[in-house]
Amino acid sequence: MQVEKKSVPVRIVEIELSRPLSAVAAEDTEKGIRYARALALVRLHSFPIGAVELEFDEGGIIPAETFAHILWRELGDLINAHLEQDRGNSGMNEIDALDASGLPYTRTPTCLIERERFLERAPHVSILVATHNRPDQLSVCLDSLLALAYPSFDIIVIDNAPSNDETRTLVTRRYRQTGEGSPRVRYVREDVAGLARAHNRGVAETDARFIAITDDDVTVDRYWLAGLMRGFTLAEDVGCVTGSIFPAEIETEAQYWIERAAGFTKGYRRQMFDIHENRPDHPLFPYAAGMFGSGANMAFDTAILRKAGGFDDSLGAGSMALGGDDLASFFQILAHGYTLVYEPAAIIYHMHYREYARLCKTAYGYGAGLTAYLTKTLLDRPSRLVGFARRVPYGLYYALSHRSPKNARKADDYPGELNQLERRGMLAGPFLYLRSRRNMNRLRDRARRGIPVAGSQLKSNRSHDR
Repeated sequence: MQVEKKSVPVRIVEIELSRPLSAVAAEDTEKGIRYARALALVRLHSFPIGAVELEFDEGGIIPAETFAHILWRELGDLINAHLEQDRGNSGMNEIDALDASGLPYTRTPTCLIERERFLERAPHVSILVATHNRPDQLSVCLDSLLALAYPSFDIIVIDNAPSNDETRTLVTRRYRQTGEGSPRVRYVREDVAGLARAHNRGVAETDARFIAITDDDVTVDRYWLAGLMRGFTLAEDVGCVTGSIFPAEIETEAQYWIERAAGFTKGYRRQMFDIHENRPDHPLFPYAAGMFGSGANMAFDTAILRKAGGFDDSLGAGSMALGGDDLASFFQILAHGYTLVYEPAAIIYHMHYREYARLCKTAYGYGAGLTAYLTKTLLDRPSRLVGFARRVPYGLYYALSHRSPKNARKADDYPGELNQLERRGMLAGPFLYLRSRRNMNRLRDRARRGIPVAGSQLKSNRSHDR
């Protein structure tokens, strides 16, 4: 009789190959948890090389030498590709094996020299963090932002339709920065609910050439902002840069399912997208905007974002449409002729929902947000309908078939209920977007006439807990 292998909990570990490797243990004595598996983010010279999944045997220990062999088998070509880029500075040439001693370097690698040179002239950036009644999570996020290895940035916290003053109190008391060179954390309140609405408020509050956007339930890597901003140097017309999203923990089935299904990290190879020479060979390009990145990890040239129309405040978590604001912004950047860069070195760590009930809401919201965004693209320019219609047959296969690239990556035990909820959301998305668009037009009309927004109108917009 075959014993079914446990999916969770999964131990999250990070491995830096330029240091000696250590054994990986199933037991976390501090937490008192014995893990079934491990997910290792592997770096070389601090840059991500890839991720490797490991299964623990009954002994619960993967020795360092065994671990080295696994990493070499899975990532050997990528390790050598990185070493090739650093050839001449790192004191290392191509290798044919990896052992427990790792890959120590005798001279500073080219990748680190180039990053330090960039940081010497790095532009000022405004970081936008929208939040709604989550001061504890927000404080963890802000602490990680303030630890960034980046010379010049400020942080704008947008308190979106709050029901209390906890966020204002947190920001104004704990994060009031003083002293030369300290980053400034600023509090802004936006009373109309919706993530896109909050982000637009943040954009209006800054005169920085670049903005970076993340969520209140993440922590950022020390070089997150450097990774995003270096993406803008890859071409003259870069309008948006996105980064990779790694799970902060996978300790419940809900967290495991969402990580397997959503594909937040888009790989560990830099990619450039535009509607000309950098068109991927994908039948749904550019409408499958999820391939470009995710809204929790994105940055924009502020002037280009404004030229492209900013964020559609009829979309996004907290709006009636429940999502899709990030997808629409990516699409608009490309549609206006600019380049979008996916930069895996810009890493954040996202705390996935632990509860199944929250995952159900998320699945429905993902489906609704997708078709709401697509509805927007067609309403904005009806001439797109012909090209869009040609993509519909494959789009239906992609969304509905269990063999499609989208669904094949889901775990074997992924609940059918979540698929059903996502598809119900897809059906509802166009109607939700139309309602949301009408509602936002009405609110803008009231604002133009100087009529305050009533609390009941805010409540109608706050039906989805982000």
